[in-house]
Amino acid sequence: MSQPPGQQPPQGEFGAPYGPPPETFPPPGQGTAQPSGPYAAPVRPGPYGPPAPPAQPVPPAPGYGQPPQPAPGYGYPPQPGPYGQPPQGHGYPGQRPPQPPQSGGPRGGGRFRGRTGAVVGAVLAVALLAGVGIWFALDGDGGSGKPTAGPELSSGPPDSSPSPSPTKRKNRNDDQLSPDAETEAVNAKREPGESKMLWLHESGVDLPEGGEDVYGPWIFGDTVVKAMFHTVTGYDVKDGKLKWSLRLPANACGAPSQATADGKIVLAVRRTTSGDSECNALQMVDLTTGKAGWHKTYVRQGVWDGLSDLRMATNGGTVTVGRTSRTDAFRVSDGKALFGKLPGNCQPFGFASGDVAIAAASCQTAADDHKEHQVQRIDPVTGKRLWTYKVKKGWQVAQIYSVDPLVISLKQPDKWGILVLNADGTYRTQLSGGPGDYAVSCDTDVIVQGPNLDNCLGAAAGADTFYMATKPVDIKTGDGNKVAAFDLTTGKHKWTVSSPAAQSLTPMRTEGGKLLMYLAPSKGKGGGIASIPPTGGKWEMVARHPASGAAVEREFFQPRVVYADGRTVIGKSRISGTDDEEIRARSMVAFGS
Repeated sequence: MSQPPGQQPPQGEFGAPYGPPPETFPPPGQGTAQPSGPYAAPVRPGPYGPPAPPAQPVPPAPGYGQPPQPAPGYGYPPQPGPYGQPPQGHGYPGQRPPQPPQSGGPRGGGRFRGRTGAVVGAVLAVALLAGVGIWFALDGDGGSGKPTAGPELSSGPPDSSPSPSPTKRKNRNDDQLSPDAETEAVNAKREPGESKMLWLHESGVDLPEGGEDVYGPWIFGDTVVKAMFHTVTGYDVKDGKLKWSLRLPANACGAPSQATADGKIVLAVRRTTSGDSECNALQMVDLTTGKAGWHKTYVRQGVWDGLSDLRMATNGGTVTVGRTSRTDAFRVSDGKALFGKLPGNCQPFGFASGDVAIAAASCQTAADDHKEHQVQRIDPVTGKRLWTYKVKKGWQVAQIYSVDPLVISLKQPDKWGILVLNADGTYRTQLSGGPGDYAVSCDTDVIVQGPNLDNCLGAAAGADTFYMATKPVDIKTGDGNKVAAFDLTTGKHKWTVSSPAAQSLTPMRTEGGKLLMYLAPSKGKGGGIASIPPTGGKWEMVARHPASGAAVEREFFQPRVVYADGRTVIGKSRISGTDDEEIRARSMVAFGS
């Protein structure tokens, strides 16, 4: 598709064949330059992004047999991200070991999300591969190509009799109150106008030394779900009681930020329980009942495919599994393979969850540098490309901040630009101006396995306005920062608001036209949910978390935050496995009335 006259990017600002782009944002958290222009006119298609570093094998937890039963008042382990009820949005990018703490769901998942695209809760050249077809190694189907129910998985409500609390160990958590006692103590000191601490969970799991990623929380109906290690667990969102627990056939290693509209989600799991097993199996789970659906494994083709992390997304009734050199799509309801490698030189390496399937694609080039990227809209059932937008050479798609409206993060090693497209894939604008020193943290910053394209903390989009958080203004006085708003038609900065000196504000998503933000806690001050209209002005609190619970809330560094029906659910994106302290590590907390 070529752009009609009048919709071309301004000369001298965007994409070939124009001149060099002006000053651009440095990557989030690296300096104060302003955003600029790595964009070119849309063209017809073209695969392949740089290989993601190999996933670090995680040894199986010694003695991890049957899933542990929750102690009274809390459930047990498990995790997208941010995540809530299907479809709305959050988002993240990057890679690897958890970063230093940083202040930080959806109707469907993810950290903090944009409208139907991406945002919350905080977190891309390969050689052409010969024979990149895919075949399925299905469990028990005799090679028929049909998905099976998979391994026998245990699921259902927990035993009615309470299990003993984890063995007391000599570590810094020895004097920590039980979750029930902590909740009671916090609420006893609650001030007028503050929300209650509804419930608090501890990990309750002895993890491998390297720790584990936590996927979720996803809220569906009255159930909040997370997945971690070998278990997916559902709790009552009102009181935190364990509703069901599902033992996975192997360790979870990826998940989309959203579930389907009917509460189904497909998780990536390792092929076997071996510590160095490939992340090449899929398990469907019903978030309402905790029942396991179909299970299948597939073979990755070639070296880079085998080393690449997964980027998963849910688009309608389709789940996509993107890797460095290709994406495979499956029907969520029954596991049927819908499409794999697409025709042409350019292949999608990841999608963003949402009603519309927007993909980032990488193209094999004559110079074999694999750095030409595209943004594509693809039919999630057939794999047909509906439109393609070519990004200027040298720039790469780093993140999809929002699908509706369509806002894309583009990067070079030392530059950063934010592109806005129309719904038909034509150029709309690029962002510029504002206070600078922006800080957006994505999955790649906190998730070791399965960092998605659409799970970012610190950015959100409304119908006509995009919002972005900055780094702390003065770290000496605390984490206080700013939130900047941009016009999505002109790309220009509209207004900026400041947070309290010691607390940061983080854009989550828009609701009813207003921006919802997470106000992080500080010493002696609880966090909460704040809102502000797209016109700016003074932000106001929607829900204020109790100051008496600030110490607990502050334990959730780079959190996944979901706000729905007047309740805030905060979960960790990763739990370490150091000196058995993870057994009593706070893993999830909820506030509300």
